Amino acid sequence: MMRWKNAALLALAVLVVGCSSNSKKELPPAELPDFKEEVTLQKEWSRSIGNGQGDIYNMLEPVVDGEQIFAADVEGLIVSMERTTGKVSWKKELEVPVSGAVAAGYGMVVVGTLKGEVIALDSSTGEEKWRAKVPSEVLSAPAISSDTVLVQTQDDTLVALDAYSGQQRWIFENTPAVLTLRGTGSPVLTNQLAIAGLSSGKVIALDAQRGIPVWEQRVAIPQGRSELDRIVDIDGGLLLSGGQLYVVTYQGRVASLDLESGRVLWQREASSSMGVAQGFGNVYVTLASGTVESIDERSASALWSNDALARRQLSAPQVFSSYVAFGDLEGYLHLISQVDGRFVGRIRIDSDGLRARPLVVGDWLYAFGNGGKLVALTIK
Repeated sequence: MMRWKNAALLALAVLVVGCSSNSKKELPPAELPDFKEEVTLQKEWSRSIGNGQGDIYNMLEPVVDGEQIFAADVEGLIVSMERTTGKVSWKKELEVPVSGAVAAGYGMVVVGTLKGEVIALDSSTGEEKWRAKVPSEVLSAPAISSDTVLVQTQDDTLVALDAYSGQQRWIFENTPAVLTLRGTGSPVLTNQLAIAGLSSGKVIALDAQRGIPVWEQRVAIPQGRSELDRIVDIDGGLLLSGGQLYVVTYQGRVASLDLESGRVLWQREASSSMGVAQGFGNVYVTLASGTVESIDERSASALWSNDALARRQLSAPQVFSSYVAFGDLEGYLHLISQVDGRFVGRIRIDSDGLRARPLVVGDWLYAFGNGGKLVALTIK
């Protein structure tokens, strides 16, 4: 069963999330709608990061730490750049396939690999600090604290590593779903808790120091006759804001949980493998159908819905100024209003597509295309 599950992972990313070119029933992606441009996005700099996401369904996202931005490509190239100029500070060739996106903090840059390795580099020089082996491939960015690196592997295992040496501090195994989408969300690490969303549709919180369960909450219940129908992965990661955890599952729900207890504060039916954004008292989600929805946190009702980009395989959303930013399969970055969801701006980043969530730091937005183009943008 496990062999069948692993062999199916690559196909499922296309079968379930994308559109099958061989199916006569599938409609093509919607044409880009016309609109009156209200916001102009200005390119401040652009740089090529190797081969980008590569030929398999990776979700390599860049990260900013201080005044540096770090990005990785699928073949193991790690690049450190000044975030406002794009000037390269250092490059490092790891010579192993990177599949877990970049994490940075506390003087380290950390990545995960398809070979089940976690590699830590010095953030100032790029010199390797340590390597650690984990049970299976790492498909998302680790989480870093002052003394711990927390990793979630493809089989839903959580591993805490010592931040200074890479030695294993604890490991917590979960039973993954029989069939899953390719990918996992990045875990969340606080002073007290290590938190992760699982392929079973559950969110679990462990004691950060000992790896002992503190609470567990089911967000989605698998339903349907086939294993495809029963996929309820939490692949978009968790968003922590103001003592609340925001989470969305595939073929399940979007919900807000209390950080300390895991209690459901509100929930609403939704299907997404890409994650959520939060701002202006609302939660924004890009649904698997291509619809973008704004949800009022007080009532859990939809404030507005924009379905003009149906079947365009939208990235996770990100709040940018007064707007919501996200990419699509043709490499366009879209800006829509947080107030009513109308289109206000658009720019093409990478013709190979834009799958990674946009990264926002202050007045700057960074978009990393599937083909490896990293672009820094501001509002003109």
